[in-house]
Amino acid sequence: MTHRQIMEALSGLLLGMFVAILSSTIVTNALPEIIADLHGTQSSYTWVVTASLLAMTATTPLWGKLADLTSKKLLVQLALVVYVTGSVIAGLSQNTAMLITCRVVQGIGVGGLTALSQVILAAMISPRERGRYSGYLGATFAVATVGGPLLGGVITDTEWLGWRWCFYVGVPFAVIALIVLQKTLKLPVVRRENVRIDWFGAVLMSGAVSLLLIWVTLAGDSYDWLSWQTGAMVGGAVVLALLFLYVESRAAEPIIPLRLFRNRTISLASAASLFVGIAMFGVTVFLSQYFQLARGESPTMSGVLTIPMIAGLFISSTVSGQVITRTGRWKAWLVVGGVLLTGGLGLLGTMRYDTPYWHLAVSMATVGLGVGMMMQNLVLATQNQVAPQDLGAASSVVAFFRSLGGAVGVSMLGALLSNHIADYVRDGMLRIGARPSGGSSAIPDLDTLPHPVRIVVESAYGHGVGDVFLYSAPAALLALVLVVFIKEVALGTRSALQQTADQKTPVGQAG
Repeated sequence: MTHRQIMEALSGLLLGMFVAILSSTIVTNALPEIIADLHGTQSSYTWVVTASLLAMTATTPLWGKLADLTSKKLLVQLALVVYVTGSVIAGLSQNTAMLITCRVVQGIGVGGLTALSQVILAAMISPRERGRYSGYLGATFAVATVGGPLLGGVITDTEWLGWRWCFYVGVPFAVIALIVLQKTLKLPVVRRENVRIDWFGAVLMSGAVSLLLIWVTLAGDSYDWLSWQTGAMVGGAVVLALLFLYVESRAAEPIIPLRLFRNRTISLASAASLFVGIAMFGVTVFLSQYFQLARGESPTMSGVLTIPMIAGLFISSTVSGQVITRTGRWKAWLVVGGVLLTGGLGLLGTMRYDTPYWHLAVSMATVGLGVGMMMQNLVLATQNQVAPQDLGAASSVVAFFRSLGGAVGVSMLGALLSNHIADYVRDGMLRIGARPSGGSSAIPDLDTLPHPVRIVVESAYGHGVGDVFLYSAPAALLALVLVVFIKEVALGTRSALQQTADQKTPVGQAG
């Protein structure tokens, strides 16, 4: 395929990817107002984000496996339809429970778009050339990441629109993506007979992850960390995880083929993606809370103030993709990205409500550079190690662990933030001679608070969010350690479709 043919085929795919990321980021700056309007709590705030990540995590391997078995084009269109359905209903939400449920539906669609975009890219383009086009994916990610919060902020601040349009605005983009994909994406379909989908394994995996996230979110608030509820949930998650491993080892078509982890690169890249996910999603979610609740900024300005991070991500993902295509060398980018991500989170960990903005801008830009260098290139390193018939499963494994890290990280960090803020507010109220209100976890409306109390609340959120980033830095450091041990293998020069065409035996009969 020529560059023009590839770009035509990728146009709808990139638009679909834009929709997926937009759905995750557009509500970021609107969430404080959404949760306040729906009378939610800090736990609700966390779960609106986590629900989407959980659904994305649980379904990403399933989408990836289906991509190895049936039409990739049909699957990506189905993912868009699921996303649109969830978005429309989410805009009609009357309470946080309904919103969280709709976010689950959205997450299922986003999981498909995230996994399938990587799979289709790898099917058409060789690993050596893929760095260049992965840069386009990274750039799309960056534009959607910066455009989402800005657009969400403007919508929320516009009186005649309101936050519900944050869910409606992505629908036209999704419909256009459906039409463009139908016209431009042409991939051969590999038909396989007697295909069995490991639905039991998918249910076990979803159950294990869900139990773990529910425990992390509620522990320390609804019950003590050391309690019978903790024992039941953690024990149940471990049992379900062990059952999942047993089922996967015997399934004819496992959701996550365990044999892939015999490859050192795939194992290390997957583990590194887990820790990158913790840092990446945590920063995106909690920066919005910081700017609105610690510095009193509007939703729109919250988006504007995060531009340094998105600029860093855009630059590093685009430049690294172009250089990797020219040189074929990719490991140095992962190592440097790990260093920058760890350092940036450490710098953000020092933030308070009155930290000078230039300090925050440098810290955010450093984090963005690190994420941009690591996110796409971990997928590239994995795809370079597998046969065409395992491309979907391998790609989705890395995306799965990144989403899992994001879901677990946001839940754990959200619970940590809630507890720390309660402590800081109580201490601050005692310092000004006021009586603590009793530890309500509701999101405060700063405009209704007396000035001394507002300073206490802003200081509590500034310090609490700083703690969250400080605790995220070790996760980034672990990702750095893991990528150091990945062995650099020369990038291949043939795409998955070319490799499949070269095989004497059709992929459906291979093995």
